[in-house]
Amino acid sequence: MRIGFVGAGANTRDRHIPGFQAIEGIELAGVANRSRESGERVAAQFGIARVFDSPEALIADPGVDAVCIGTWPYMHREFSIRALEAGKHVLCEARMAMDADEAEEMLAAAERHPELVAQIVPAPFDLRSGPTITRLLREGAIGEVREVTVASQNGGALDPATPIHWRQQMKYSGRNIGMLGIWSEVIQRWLGDTRTVTADGAIFVRERPDPTSGGMATVDIPDTVTVTGELANGAHITYRVSSVAAGAPDNGINVYGTKGTIRWLPNDTATIAAHGQPFEPIVPDAGTDRGWRVEEDFVNSVRTGAPVRLTNFADGLRYMQFVDAAWRSINEGRAIELG
Repeated sequence: MRIGFVGAGANTRDRHIPGFQAIEGIELAGVANRSRESGERVAAQFGIARVFDSPEALIADPGVDAVCIGTWPYMHREFSIRALEAGKHVLCEARMAMDADEAEEMLAAAERHPELVAQIVPAPFDLRSGPTITRLLREGAIGEVREVTVASQNGGALDPATPIHWRQQMKYSGRNIGMLGIWSEVIQRWLGDTRTVTADGAIFVRERPDPTSGGMATVDIPDTVTVTGELANGAHITYRVSSVAAGAPDNGINVYGTKGTIRWLPNDTATIAAHGQPFEPIVPDAGTDRGWRVEEDFVNSVRTGAPVRLTNFADGLRYMQFVDAAWRSINEGRAIELG
């Protein structure tokens, strides 16, 4: 199985390329990076067979069976659809797309080619404890869920001299607001879809140094966002996602039920307690603490036809619809209902 890489940023170099290298029978067939020079450096570092002058050339090459797309979201739709139409399996980096409309186009392309594997790199936060938490919630271990809080706060954007990040620019990130989409994907796994979304956000540093141009670049993605809403199961949910809240002590997820509470921490450990009782550790169910196996799962789906579990294009569209609704709520000043 011959893998080509479109975009070889940090996550591709740190995760995807080594992950594929560790699988028997995988050939690193080619790479097309932002420049030929950077592509040559990556090829030399990892022993990749060919350097292509463009993503289009790599995708069209008959010597490539599957394409790993490691670009920022602004090119995900174009390259995913192009690869699927060329008969290539696709592993696309998260976030899925710039907005829900692009995600719908990607899903439609995947559905036109059911013989091909189309996978989005999953949110990695809960790979250890998430499956067990999902089971406990499904079985009613804390009763009916009434309230959910998600807090992801840090001070990464406080210094105005910090160079601009792609996540702070809509031309690269689209409507993805910071880490909101990643957290919503986790909640979607545990508790299902969201019915209504109301959001508010703010930008505190509106220009930052741009290392590429040497000048200043405009920040047009909020530094902080608060989202409230109702889940399809009737529970209320609140997200606090901020890069201007240094030292926040309560990051993590709390799920409050009629009989008890589940607390999840960012180190992917969790505890559970019935009301009035002490919290006890949640021990992952046997066989569910799999860690990072994204590349292995992708290859397994290609070789055996096993369905994509984390994360298929349909699930990616669902979290993009949530993110899109949050963006619209901020900019339209109203609650958004999801279908």
